[in-house]
Amino acid sequence: MTGRLGALLRRDLARLLLGGRRGGAILPILFFLAVAMIYPFAVGPDAPLLARTGGGVIWVAALLAAILPLDRLIEPDIELGFFDQWALRGISEEWTVSVRILAHWLSFGPPLMLAALPAAALLGLDGDTIGLVELGLLAGTPGLAALGVMVAALTAGLRGGAALSGMLVIPLAVPLLIFGAGSLSTGGNAGIALTAACSLVLLAIAPFAAGAAIRAARD
Repeated sequence: MTGRLGALLRRDLARLLLGGRRGGAILPILFFLAVAMIYPFAVGPDAPLLARTGGGVIWVAALLAAILPLDRLIEPDIELGFFDQWALRGISEEWTVSVRILAHWLSFGPPLMLAALPAAALLGLDGDTIGLVELGLLAGTPGLAALGVMVAALTAGLRGGAALSGMLVIPLAVPLLIFGAGSLSTGGNAGIALTAACSLVLLAIAPFAAGAAIRAARD
């Protein structure tokens, strides 16, 4: 079982990182950095304003970057019968989805945290704020990954599912955004702890909700 899950993780991670003509993991990172570069031009050379709002901008950019690969998380594998093949090998949809969530997080979470360093420099954030941003992203990006996979499974097979999944993820991710960005204004650990709690709830719910949705789509 462990060997099969390891092979599944390697397969999912390679597909998400490389992505063929879709840009793989580099596209969300470039989008994230583009938002960080454009924002100072929008608000002007007001260093205190940039420092005060920059952390929230990083969180919004992280949320939007996490939405980009939603259309290739679940639906292509349903069309190819991928989940049927693994079910025949004794791996349930819940296990397959759990591995997919881990692969999705590995493909965008750590790279996003690295990209947050130059983004923070562009926005003029100080060292303490950068540390809070990194801790918040570490706590919140697993929840974004779980939410993305769950919504992708729920909208798989629907007409305009890619656009619909993006519209669903944004409001559902609001608690993560509020607590993650809110920790920057309060300067405390409570916001990060609440962000981590939201992530844990999403990680607990997503495999079962997505697994049920995949079985429904297959039937």
